[in-house]
Amino acid sequence: MCLAVPGKVLDIEERDGTRMATVDFGGVVKEVCLEYVPDLRVGEYAIVHVGFALQRLDEESARKTLALFEELGLLQEEFGDPWEAAAEPPRWEEPGAGPAVAAGDGAREAGR
Repeated sequence: MCLAVPGKVLDIEERDGTRMATVDFGGVVKEVCLEYVPDLRVGEYAIVHVGFALQRLDEESARKTLALFEELGLLQEEFGDPWEAAAEPPRWEEPGAGPAVAAGDGAREAGR
């Protein structure tokens, strides 16, 4: 899933004619392009999607959204380590999940 996530601008610089920022997403820091929001300043918040700041956001809304995303585990899903996620067993292999039945497997579903 790709989310538009609020982040706080930590610093801004120009790289090869493109305005770029270092942005903090609740503890995860990433580089973001500011070309769509050229007047964004250090200390302000923006909604960021796939590496592009799309819109300015007030601090209260940003903090509430980040807290909700964290509570739902969406920040880990969006910014977590992909190698760590790949090493986790699929949910159907968790204890107590029971046997999985393939969708459309009529013989197994009918008990034959």
